Amino acid sequence: MTMTPRLRKFALTAHITSSVGWIGADAGFLALAIAGLTSQDAEMVRAAYLAMGLIAWFVIVPLSLAALLTGLVQSLGTKWGLFRHYWILVKFLIAIFATIVLLIHTQPISYMANAAAETTLSSADFREQRIQLVAAAGAGLLVLLVAVTLAVYKPRGMTPYGWRKQNEEGSVAQP
Repeated sequence: MTMTPRLRKFALTAHITSSVGWIGADAGFLALAIAGLTSQDAEMVRAAYLAMGLIAWFVIVPLSLAALLTGLVQSLGTKWGLFRHYWILVKFLIAIFATIVLLIHTQPISYMANAAAETTLSSADFREQRIQLVAAAGAGLLVLLVAVTLAVYKPRGMTPYGWRKQNEEGSVAQP
């Protein structure tokens, strides 16, 4: 089923908005993670981890799910399809992978936010977890930028299914 042009534009706008929001929220999260790791000010560290908990659960997770869902709607509701082009399939798999990893990493994020809420953290407390949060946010941002690059450059290459569908459509269009 293909969408009407108006519905397609609406779905595309929702997808771009949620995807860009996810990238921006991850960049903000990374800034907070770096501040939490490097700051010597105990209140700054505490505020950073409290904010990271809120951003993760109320901004990043919903935006990741929205980007995943709107991307699926876009691929299934347009001529591009989900399985016709490798770049779309790879982008979809990246979104699934990134969302799963994000959901797994909400546990250490919540742990650090709860620790910050209960006590003052010194620069030596939870050092490994703090480094892990910086690394995960940086890696997440890099993965999302790869997805953006695929969306912009759209490298050629159709899947075998895509070739088959294209040949079927071509044979139907020409008597």
